[in-house]
Amino acid sequence: MPASAAKLIKELPVKGDRAVSVVTELDTGIPRPLEVALAAIVLLVTSPFILLASLAVALTSPGPIMFRQERVGRGGSLFTLYKLRTMHVSRTGPGVTSGDDGRITRVGKVLRHTKIDELPELWNVIRGDMSLCGPRPEVPGYVDLDSPEWQFLLQVRPGITDPVTMRLRNEETLLQTVEGDRERFYLEVLQPLKLSGYAEYLRHRTWRHDFRVLWQSGLAVVFPNKAQPPTLNDLLAQRLE
Repeated sequence: MPASAAKLIKELPVKGDRAVSVVTELDTGIPRPLEVALAAIVLLVTSPFILLASLAVALTSPGPIMFRQERVGRGGSLFTLYKLRTMHVSRTGPGVTSGDDGRITRVGKVLRHTKIDELPELWNVIRGDMSLCGPRPEVPGYVDLDSPEWQFLLQVRPGITDPVTMRLRNEETLLQTVEGDRERFYLEVLQPLKLSGYAEYLRHRTWRHDFRVLWQSGLAVVFPNKAQPPTLNDLLAQRLE
């Protein structure tokens, strides 16, 4: 077994015998040195967009330019995720965000639609908190460290993009169509589908696959209408399969 895989398994929060059955050797995707170099290059190239977006955030709503939030990383460790702020700081609400959320600023809507708000996450990649590709990190309140499913996923670093995230890139629009408790819908319907998709991705992950995911993610941002994302009915039907 490669040393990197052994290290991941050693760091996994094993509680009792339940975790033993889900621990396996996983491909970590793009080699770490190459990933850091790519993240640094993209961060440098996109820095003018980040600076312009930061100025727009500062001029249009009071509060910090950068949004910082605690997320769960590899092995269950916590880290601070960085994004450009897209919401009013004086308003509170649920942990999930829908497209019609009144907390989102006008500039924030543009930043979220273009994904420019996520560019600071490249710094998380350089720091070692995240990978370019991998399951999206969740907030601590949405993670069950006692769950074998979560223990399996937390063997690897979370990522900026992955096949599941690409398919659900209209997640906020989907949540907007949900009537009633949207946070409950997320936890009971959407998150389980995500976790299943993440696990399937990791079981077949290779560095070539991750490069393909990065390319497809870039195309999805530049040409958002090229592929039709799933509807709410599609997700509900998938849940019943």
